[in-house]
Order: sequence, then structure tokens, then C-alpha cells
Amino acid sequence: MWYFSWILGLGLALTFGVLNAIWYEVMESPPEEQGEQRQLPGGNAKR
Repeated sequence: MWYFSWILGLGLALTFGVLNAIWYEVMESPPEEQGEQRQLPGGNAKR
């Protein structure tokens, strides 16, 4: 029955790796590509 823990552990590790890669890709892109607007000191939004 030890193989159940191996399958569960490998599945969790794989899931963690995929979610980590997705999070890295989302956080790597600049705010302009994510659809957000930055506020400039004059109050005008940069487009």
C-alpha cells in the first residue's frame, strides 16, 4: 500500500509545480499587459 502515498505525493508535487509556473507567468507580465492603469502624479491615467 506504500504506492498510494507515492501516487498522492507525486500528484501533489506536480500540481504545485504547475500552479507555481502559472503564478510566475502572471506575475512576470507588466501591469500594462494585465489591463491595469497606472496613476501618474498629475492625476492622469497612463494608457
